Amino acid sequence: MRHLVGVILAVALAATILFAGAWGVGRILVLRGAVTATGTSQALTTQRGLFAVGAVLATGLVIGIFLAVPGISPLATGLPGIVLVAWSTLVVLHNQYATRYLPLPKTHFGTGFTFLLFSGILGMIGAAMVIPLAIPSRWRRPVYEDDELDPEDIDVQAELGLIP
Repeated sequence: MRHLVGVILAVALAATILFAGAWGVGRILVLRGAVTATGTSQALTTQRGLFAVGAVLATGLVIGIFLAVPGISPLATGLPGIVLVAWSTLVVLHNQYATRYLPLPKTHFGTGFTFLLFSGILGMIGAAMVIPLAIPSRWRRPVYEDDELDPEDIDVQAELGLIP
């Protein structure tokens, strides 16, 4: 059941990366262009700039929580991480295929996602998100002190000499 919830969280995390993270980066890029055109450095401190920075920070916070909490299935970060690494690899191998399948082109989502993809940031984030897949303890259910042992488990432990 925990891994089924992990798959659902993986879909939610992928949507968060696209709709919050990529949107925030796209807005920051637009505001950064406004900064260089007008010569002012106050564009990111406006309400739009703070929402964009907040969206990127919230995305990073969600990714960090999913990576750090041991009770969350490794599939929650591993599946979107595999997709991000594969997409970054596709950029290196066949650039035309990678650009053909970009989500929501000509929007702030698409602009931010394209920037993150072609700068290599999505590849690095994806590589970090895949790491919990290789940790065996993340695949098992956490055992708590107050959990009662089944009689069968007690018999097995007694045979192994783990309990007197």
